[in-house]
Amino acid sequence: MIQTAIRIRPTREVPSFAKHLDAYGMGPLRRAALSELQVNVGRLCNQACNHCHVDAGPKRTEIMSWETMERILQWAAQAGISQVDITGGAPELNPHFRQFVDDFITIGAHVTSRCNLTVLHEPGQEDLAAWYAQRRVRIICSLPCYSRKNVDAQRGKGVFDKSIAALRQLNARGYAIEESLRLDLVYNPGGAALPPPQEQLERTYKAHLRDEFGICFNRLLTLTNLPINRFEHFLAKTGQRESYQQLLLDNFNPDTVSGLMCRHILSVDWLARVFDCDFNQMLDLPLGATSRRYLWDIDAKSLEHSAIRVDAHCFGCTAGSGSSCGGALV
Repeated sequence: MIQTAIRIRPTREVPSFAKHLDAYGMGPLRRAALSELQVNVGRLCNQACNHCHVDAGPKRTEIMSWETMERILQWAAQAGISQVDITGGAPELNPHFRQFVDDFITIGAHVTSRCNLTVLHEPGQEDLAAWYAQRRVRIICSLPCYSRKNVDAQRGKGVFDKSIAALRQLNARGYAIEESLRLDLVYNPGGAALPPPQEQLERTYKAHLRDEFGICFNRLLTLTNLPINRFEHFLAKTGQRESYQQLLLDNFNPDTVSGLMCRHILSVDWLARVFDCDFNQMLDLPLGATSRRYLWDIDAKSLEHSAIRVDAHCFGCTAGSGSSCGGALV
């Protein structure tokens, strides 16, 4: 996989992200109107990828209860939420996942599910591709490379072949073929580098997957690895933590700030606690630098113009072309 060739300078102390924004005349970072609810339904996963910022895996026990889901659905209906992004772990492994999705659809929300592809091969998930297609759920799937060697190195032996088989199942059900069945893939670098240009890499992905496996998809979303949790452990183990943080700082792009996902998404964890973004959730940094609150304590309309909690990891979302749950920002 081609990585973006960017020179890494000698390390120096990383400044405050808030002060960095001030220096560009862009601080403090504040919210726009809420447009999407992102819900993490648990950290249980059938994989344990070495880059995972959620630290998800087969032994995790954090699972959202149905009682919590019901309260989230009630809040979303009252708030008029029209876009929902459901994530995990592997969200499908939550025993209430399918009912949760159906009830969001019932209240008129468009649902996106973050799927790791290999979950389609888990016991009890044999009908998952058909189930998704029947509900017109948008699927965003992890596939960090079009190479078996690179994918298996990052996600585990045999993951690439299972992922290809799962993508064929989804294509067979009409995903990326019918206009209403959207299938997007996610790329993140295997090491301490920024992603290459998204459009260029998308063309390469599409050519390889089409020519070698007969697979099609809609869009490729490039994500930058943030130096938290498992990826931070990798950086520390390989002696790259400071140099990687410096790489992010040196490639700060002010044009990315207006599109940051924290400005329009509200992140909800498995207990329904609220955060400015998924990364803040994993670092346990409460919404807006206040004391921790639950979703049902929040008035959706009051969020607009409120302050966003920022820290050094935010340089990851603003480096180069930027990074968000929707891919590159510029």
